[in-house]
Amino acid sequence: MLMKRAIITGGSGFVGANLARRLVRDGHEVTLLVKPGFDPWRIESIRKKIRIKEVNLLDRQALDQVIALLKPEWIFHLAVNGAYSYQMDLFQMIQTNIVGTVNLVESCLKSGFEVFVNTGSSSEYGFKDHAPSEIDYLEPNSYYAVTKATGTMFCRYIAQSNKVNIYTLRLYSVFGPYEEAARLIPALILRGIKGKFPPLVNPDIARDYVYTEDCVDAFIKVAEHKPKEYGAVYNVGSGIQTSLRQVAEVARKVLKIKAEPNWGSMPGRIWDTNLWVADNNKIKNGIGWKSKYNFEQGFRKTVNWFKENTELWEANLKKFRK
Repeated sequence: MLMKRAIITGGSGFVGANLARRLVRDGHEVTLLVKPGFDPWRIESIRKKIRIKEVNLLDRQALDQVIALLKPEWIFHLAVNGAYSYQMDLFQMIQTNIVGTVNLVESCLKSGFEVFVNTGSSSEYGFKDHAPSEIDYLEPNSYYAVTKATGTMFCRYIAQSNKVNIYTLRLYSVFGPYEEAARLIPALILRGIKGKFPPLVNPDIARDYVYTEDCVDAFIKVAEHKPKEYGAVYNVGSGIQTSLRQVAEVARKVLKIKAEPNWGSMPGRIWDTNLWVADNNKIKNGIGWKSKYNFEQGFRKTVNWFKENTELWEANLKKFRK
């Protein structure tokens, strides 16, 4: 594989930081487009191997200048707002997930590119009684999901009308190194190391969990493969549903937790459901991607990462609590 000039928006975020490391490891020239005042904790260890450009995706003129200067061949768009429960501002979601996406796509069209990979969300489907495929009717179940669905449809329209390689990966529940310390899996690990469980919702709530290494591999594969379908959308999920009860049992087994989980001690969210799993046949058959790690394997690797990076996650946890 020849070296590519790659840019990542949202590169200081959870999935973006993992993707940046993979691209650096593979020998690509990596630039992160980050918002002013970004938190660098996830990328400190690779700062000397990447370039960082502070730019607001809402500033179209500045964005045009940066893209024209960098002339990226691969664009990975992961900047997002509303993915965390504390991000509830609809205006901010619209600005980041819709306006920011439109601006970035338009800027990249001016400069030209080889591949543009947009990041979608499984929440675009809304509540289904089956594993939805990419052609299922979208029924977004939150403001966040509405804005993500809008971004996906815009990218697909531009790809088809301009005959350019823009694709969207609809991510399911990604977990692994560098995830926000207050999220479910890190919270289970941080409490579990001390022999306890964190507050938990209904044990029947389910998700399709995808380990970060697998998720990052999907981004790379679609960029390398350049599918013939302009605007193609792919579900990135394991195809296996895991309930919160099963997650807790894995945590108990791996961390040897003796305490009992206190079910219902945390209020549910509007998007919680007992059925949430991907139909991943399109990405498996189309570009040969499938998850290498089941939930327990990914959880064990995440536990090892947390144990090896104690100071890093403790510092992040303190910042979150502030």
